Amino acid sequence: MTKLKIKAGPFEFHARLETDAAPETCKAFAAAMPYTGKLVHVRWSGEGIWIPLGDFDFGVGYENHTSHPAPGQFILYPGGISETEILLAYGGVDFSSKMGQLAGNHFITITSGHEFLMELGNLVLWKGAQPISFEYA
Repeated sequence: MTKLKIKAGPFEFHARLETDAAPETCKAFAAAMPYTGKLVHVRWSGEGIWIPLGDFDFGVGYENHTSHPAPGQFILYPGGISETEILLAYGGVDFSSKMGQLAGNHFITITSGHEFLMELGNLVLWKGAQPISFEYA
């Protein structure tokens, strides 16, 4: 199990890469570590925040994919119908875009700091984009 430390806005979370369930996605993301970006609030998906990645290609297909990540789960949408993105569910999510329902690869799970997820989501919703960084713990 590969452990991560994630800083998002003023919050810190610990997490694990889901290397058994999504090995190719985890390998591609690990190649980009340490990773930094900006979190913005989702438009169609519910209680989620995402890192828009445009046409960036991680070079992976679907594995361990879902349209309904649980709070504290990160999914990677590898692109195609909509732009590439990484989404974090902080509450109920039905992963969608203006083109319709999507599925993303569940590849990171938060293991500590769940109590701050709703606060982080509301911060992004009401105050705007927040920085996020991923590093090995």
